Amino acid sequence: MVVTTPENYRRTRARRFTVQGVKARHRHKVERIAPGDRVCWYLVGIAGFVATATVTSPGFEDARPIWVSTGRPDPYPWRFKIARDVVRDPEDAIPAASIVDRLAFTRRWPRAHWRLAFQGNLHEIGRRDFAVIERALAS
Repeated sequence: MVVTTPENYRRTRARRFTVQGVKARHRHKVERIAPGDRVCWYLVGIAGFVATATVTSPGFEDARPIWVSTGRPDPYPWRFKIARDVVRDPEDAIPAASIVDRLAFTRRWPRAHWRLAFQGNLHEIGRRDFAVIERALAS
């Protein structure tokens, strides 16, 4: 799961969901990504899910500027190629609050603090959780 801003999501959309980058500190996570893996997007501020895609390449490094980082500059250098599956506009996001009780990975935090599950830029989630998110996006 990529946790990002609406602005960075627009940058991925502008590239027709062909590539996604993540912050430098997530190198080891990107090294585990393989073609056929699935990815979804959660937008901060909106607190909702907006898209899914399929990974089409192993991870690679590329520091050409695409995405922007608040705070400390970060070129999102760890990247992987993708192909879009289900895509929504940010205004049509699926509110995470509407499905959070069906997601296993959010149970690590007290119910009142489920938003803590969405801190950080890249998270590995289970297949069942991914399926819940994708079904909600497709409906």
